[in-house]
Amino acid sequence: MKKITSFTIDHIKLVPGLYVSRKDSVNDYPVTTFDIRMTNPNEEPVMNTAEVHTLEHLGATFLRNHADYKEKVLYFGPMGCRTGFYLLLSGDYESADIVPLMREMFSFIASFEGEVPGASAKDCGNYLDMNLPMAKYQAKKYLNEVLIDIQDTQMYYPG
Repeated sequence: MKKITSFTIDHIKLVPGLYVSRKDSVNDYPVTTFDIRMTNPNEEPVMNTAEVHTLEHLGATFLRNHADYKEKVLYFGPMGCRTGFYLLLSGDYESADIVPLMREMFSFIASFEGEVPGASAKDCGNYLDMNLPMAKYQAKKYLNEVLIDIQDTQMYYPG
């Protein structure tokens, strides 16, 4: 069986960043998949499910309410390896195009106070698996270490 695109990336050379994972066409309209890589694969510990779940709730809520992007967001969710997230946007984008959006989103998460949206038994199938302090920590870390002064090596997959 042929490897899928994400398994052809050299994860030994991959660093935290914001990458275009793939571009597809659905009914002749482009869809861009972003790899929001928050931890250094196979080097740093992966994120725990509680903070990943909280990041997912806050990130999805932010994106689906964003004035400019809410109609373009197709999906935002975690990678199975727990080293980051995938974001699918309707349209043809490059990583640099959404750096401002990601800075906004991770700033929102890093400074979030209050109840996590959707963190109730009525709204979520695993609402008790949340960790807002760690989600805020991870968001601030990614914002400071990647997004504030993002480099080309953090926006293009290693060769």
